[in-house]
Amino acid sequence: MKRNIVIAVVTAAALVGGGTATALAVSGDDDDASTPVTRTDDDRDDRSDDGGDDGDDGDDGDDGDRAAAPGDVTAADAVAAALRHTPGTAVSAELDDAHWEVDVLGKGDTWHSVRVDPDTGKVLGSSEDDEDDAAEVRAALKGTSVTAEEAAKAAAAKGTVVSVDLDDDGDDRGWEAETRASGGDERDWNVALTTASVTADRDDD
Repeated sequence: MKRNIVIAVVTAAALVGGGTATALAVSGDDDDASTPVTRTDDDRDDRSDDGGDDGDDGDDGDDGDRAAAPGDVTAADAVAAALRHTPGTAVSAELDDAHWEVDVLGKGDTWHSVRVDPDTGKVLGSSEDDEDDAAEVRAALKGTSVTAEEAAKAAAAKGTVVSVDLDDDGDDRGWEAETRASGGDERDWNVALTTASVTADRDDD
């Protein structure tokens, strides 16, 4: 009898409200009535989300977008990048805290200072300057075959090159290179203008 009363009440509520009523499972005994469990769309979404989490761990990094590590751009790389941007004759390259600075002698007496990113090799900018030592530099390099880029590569056998510069004074003309060892020790080297042979700088303490 109680079961019929409950069913009648639920049916009446559905008819009067014009909506949907939640069906309750009612047993013949009041003591055995089970608690209704309502499942929503959110429950299904949570289950699908949990199933997809395990595959995310392998996608954390993208090697293609990772920036190059500091120091990847060598002195020779910086010179090559500067000359692609500003054609001419590279006379020096020096690494400071922020960038490589490469001095390029262009046409006439025009000097260009080209800044190269030490991590990516991209040219950050350049500036021009007119100096009166262009003739001396051209005279020092006349008849030589070793460029600043080649001198930097030769000196790299002694350590990490942090600067290369043309010494155009007197009979000791040549490239001067400074290298830094892994422990931080710095050494100076001379690179011959015609053979690229590397010798220790006699004035280096």
